[in-house]
Amino acid sequence: MNTARTGASVIVERLRLSTGFAASERDWVAERLAALGSRLRSFQDGQVELEIGLKDRHGTGQQVTLECRLHRLPHLHLVATSSAQELSVALNEVRNDMIRQVDHAKTRAEPRNNRALRNTPILPELD
Repeated sequence: MNTARTGASVIVERLRLSTGFAASERDWVAERLAALGSRLRSFQDGQVELEIGLKDRHGTGQQVTLECRLHRLPHLHLVATSSAQELSVALNEVRNDMIRQVDHAKTRAEPRNNRALRNTPILPELD
């Protein structure tokens, strides 16, 4: 049995649609955000909350906001926004920005997995 989850399934499990999105759009939105799922697979299910909202749909001030709460030490609340008028472009922008933020947070929080920090020589103490 294959227990590996796809990026889209990770997103579907953790994504909450907020104002501006219809329930019928859930799969489409999850598919657009699927690349983010591979970054979130390393977190346990209870450690990640995703919420996406859309304000002023089809208006001149349209804005997509993707929030990601990571419940580990330290707790993080990451936010990505886009004001692109094309909804698919806006979803791509918030996805890419969130990927960047999650990658940065993981590198900062887990330096043992950062090759540059892991390979830093330890100098002996001088007495």
